[in-house]
Amino acid sequence: MKVTDAPPRIYPIRLYGDPVLRRKAKPVQPGDTLTVPGFGPQTVREVANTMLETMFEARGVGLAAPQVGLPVRLFVAVEYEDDEEEQEGGEKPLKSRVLREFVMLNPVLTVTDKKKDRSYQEGCLSIPGIYEEGVARARGVQVRYTDLDGQERTLEADDYLARVFQHEADHLDGVFFLDRLPPEVTEDYRKELAAMQRKSKQFLAELAEVQRAQRERSE
Repeated sequence: MKVTDAPPRIYPIRLYGDPVLRRKAKPVQPGDTLTVPGFGPQTVREVANTMLETMFEARGVGLAAPQVGLPVRLFVAVEYEDDEEEQEGGEKPLKSRVLREFVMLNPVLTVTDKKKDRSYQEGCLSIPGIYEEGVARARGVQVRYTDLDGQERTLEADDYLARVFQHEADHLDGVFFLDRLPPEVTEDYRKELAAMQRKSKQFLAELAEVQRAQRERSE
């Protein structure tokens, strides 16, 4: 990680084992100034734009603020053409396939279709390389949220997009998709998750050094 006051192009994505991913995020307002650990202060809009770029770089469909080290209630997401087939690690540019982009502050989800769907495969940018079917999600949700201009919005989504919103909203409460599966599924990935925890611990140690250097520069 490079110490800089310039706006970053992308953020490092926090991995499984990072404590920030288990914290319940706090409300955020459009006029707030946010500081992603290791970087300079930014507006909420700047953070959201960089989160979108980070998400595209990682070939994801959504990214929540805790995944970049910010425990605030903000997530970004996109709807792609053929989005149900999207997985990280592909080759084609994603921006050309974007139908809609979403930036949601303080989202509140209400179920509009209680029927559960378990047919989609889920993954997570904070648990790279692990994909599982069987996560029960409501087929339809309504999302009330604040946009970047401070306007209150309401959006309804169903099927895959509803799943994306539920997945990202879970991150704001410290919940991974693996938590919604039987414990033996997590146990099956014990070695992979342990490796992520070790990598996360190393990243946090390096981040602490970056922050120490930033404090020394400001003194």
